[in-house]
Amino acid sequence: MYRIYLAFFNSMAGFSFGLRTERAIRQEFALLVVAAPLALVVATTPWERLALILSLVAVLCVEFLNTCVEKLCDHVTPERHDEIKAIKDMGSAACFCAQAAAVVIWAIVLAERL
Repeated sequence: MYRIYLAFFNSMAGFSFGLRTERAIRQEFALLVVAAPLALVVATTPWERLALILSLVAVLCVEFLNTCVEKLCDHVTPERHDEIKAIKDMGSAACFCAQAAAVVIWAIVLAERL
């Protein structure tokens, strides 16, 4: 039980650090805070609500992972390196895919609502 307790506080420390230091994480978290209650109003079924909210949570998760990769790359080699750039670009592509998926999910639910 103590390990779960420590893991929770480590996670909250990481969450806090990400919010303090990364603009993209702050933006996506703000979007989640605004859009999650909106999802409760817009969606007509529990599954739609779940899809809308989880799509935004997924975007935030991928952004956290991308930030981890970028910070690790910068720590390993702060100078410009073509392979490191490719790694960072792939992390950015992962963020884009999660964001595009969220947009599609929201568009489908909103189209059904209208």
